Amino acid sequence: MDIKPSEVAAVSTGESNLSAASALIGDPSKFGRVDQDGTVYVLTPSGEKAVGSYPGKTPEEALAYFVRKFEAVASEVALLAARIKSGAMVPSDAAEAVVKLRETVANLNGVGDLATLAASVDQIPNLIEDHRAAYQERKDIESAVREAKRASALLVKEKLVVEAESLALSESWKSTSERLKVLLDEWKAAPRLDKTTDTELWKRFSSSRNKFDKRRRTHFAALESVQHEVAAKKEEIVKQAEALATSKEWLPTAHKFKELMDSWKASGRGKASVDAKLWARFKAAQDQFFAAKNSDLDKRQVTMAANLAKREELIVKFEELLPISDLNSARKNFRALMEQWQKIGMTERSKRAALDNRLARIEDEINVLVEEQNRRTDPTAIARANNVVQGLIDAIAGYEATAAKAQAAGNSAKAKVATEAAEARKVWLAEAQKGLSDFSAN
Repeated sequence: MDIKPSEVAAVSTGESNLSAASALIGDPSKFGRVDQDGTVYVLTPSGEKAVGSYPGKTPEEALAYFVRKFEAVASEVALLAARIKSGAMVPSDAAEAVVKLRETVANLNGVGDLATLAASVDQIPNLIEDHRAAYQERKDIESAVREAKRASALLVKEKLVVEAESLALSESWKSTSERLKVLLDEWKAAPRLDKTTDTELWKRFSSSRNKFDKRRRTHFAALESVQHEVAAKKEEIVKQAEALATSKEWLPTAHKFKELMDSWKASGRGKASVDAKLWARFKAAQDQFFAAKNSDLDKRQVTMAANLAKREELIVKFEELLPISDLNSARKNFRALMEQWQKIGMTERSKRAALDNRLARIEDEINVLVEEQNRRTDPTAIARANNVVQGLIDAIAGYEATAAKAQAAGNSAKAKVATEAAEARKVWLAEAQKGLSDFSAN
């Protein structure tokens, strides 16, 4: 087994915790030796076992390294036992740790009394059972501490609630408002209780604050200066509403009326009699506008329904153009129908969409046929097709002439190549002539 410097560092950092384990196990080094080839062995009840080597180090240093690995595991055993005895470890967690330590000891490549170390691990389950009471006692202490903290927090919050309730009927508006703000800050800074208790206390605390705040707002709302201010704001809102009452810009004006309503609500409560008169004027202006808007909408609904009927009747005539046998006639009739279609007025968008899709399908089919006709009658394309045909004819004649000359000269190989080239181009010529016939069909 070769040694990595990181392993040496990891084992060295645990040396401060090894004294207890060393005292338990004894001198680990007496259970090991170093062979002449540098191999380190450990003595076990079943004989010697090679645990590794430490190249480049003296036998003493190599032995010390594997002793430290042993002592590190021994320290873990001692530490686990100490935590169990103190009651700081959950019994189930301790049992899982024992399983892991058993596996670690079984696979340990270290020098020391491995048998005693394994026996020490085997004793820990009994230790767990012996100290369950210590763990429970520790949990009971922690529970008592938590309960004491809860009682303290409960006392603090109940005190805040009682004081807030005593201020709910106060008429010292400024000083009480300031004191309630201080109490709220203290509430936020106080420790949290369980959800149910906190909610119940908060309801009492919040209710007292809200009760005082409502009385304070009612008091100031009753002041004449505030009433005049509210009346001035609402008078301005009413004037704007009356200016919009005859507007024909339906959507933006409807949005504006909503904004005015929001402003009305935000302006506060004034004197009841003044508020009622201003509201009557505002409501009259609003009703006038929306009555006109609704009347216009009813008229447009009737018109759009009539326009929809016209389009539904006309789309049938469009679809009668299919299938297309005479493209020119179909295009002429389509344009004539399209002029009628475009003259029809507004139609409800959601209902027109399906009709537009049906119309688009017919128009797409006409366009495809027009493109095909244009392709077949394109002079440039026809000229290119003729050039290809003529070029192939000339090439075939050339290869046949070459084959004849070669055959006459007794060069049968050259004649064969030329003949094959001519035959291949005859195949191409047939395809090219077929394409040319497609053009001439129109």
